[in-house]
Amino acid sequence: MFMGFVASFVDAVAGGGGLIMIPTLLGVGIPPITALGTNKLAFATGGISSFIAFMRSGKVDIALIRILFPIAFVGALCGVMIVQQIPSDFLQPLVIGMLVIVAIYSVCKKDWGSISTYHGMTKNMRYMSFALTFIIGVYNGFFGPGTGSFLIFAFLFAGFDYLGAAANARLVNFSSDIASASLYVYFGNVDFHYAIPIAVAIVAGAFCGARMAISRGTGYVRPLFIVMTTVLIGKQLWNLISL
Repeated sequence: MFMGFVASFVDAVAGGGGLIMIPTLLGVGIPPITALGTNKLAFATGGISSFIAFMRSGKVDIALIRILFPIAFVGALCGVMIVQQIPSDFLQPLVIGMLVIVAIYSVCKKDWGSISTYHGMTKNMRYMSFALTFIIGVYNGFFGPGTGSFLIFAFLFAGFDYLGAAANARLVNFSSDIASASLYVYFGNVDFHYAIPIAVAIVAGAFCGARMAISRGTGYVRPLFIVMTTVLIGKQLWNLISL
């Protein structure tokens, strides 16, 4: 439960909560696919608090999220169906490369995300965002680590500031978590003895993380985002080397 609080606090701001929670679940002897399912259900249930906090912050583009929410949901359903048939290990090299690009770009563009330049989407940007949301949704259901970082990066690229990107990314991520959790429950890949108490801790952690991000602003979110992206790269590299 303590690790659930820490994981959700970080995840609400910068993504990467699964990086903390999944190794914790594996460490107590839960099988890998059950650990993925337990993690998804706990985050989907507990993430309601950060969802509400960000919705109230005024940093969410309701019109855009209304469209992206169901797209991410359907993508995640497809991802969970795929992971039931195909091992997710082969994705690791691709994920590492993408995270490295995200980290380098974020560090080099020092003023990136300091102010919002988003004034709506062009027709081409809209189609691109639909496709990207679906792909990230599939990835979240299929594998997971780095989903929050990829979503934040996508919103930053669209012109949002770091806080706006974190808020909107959290809502899209929440959608894919709900979808993933539903199917993991259906397939019997959830340990409820762990999922329920962890979800309670995640409610508190997600609320505190979201409130901290809202009150501290972009200056707090940006460095935490870069740190978590770097840690994700290190963890994925370690997993790849250990194979």
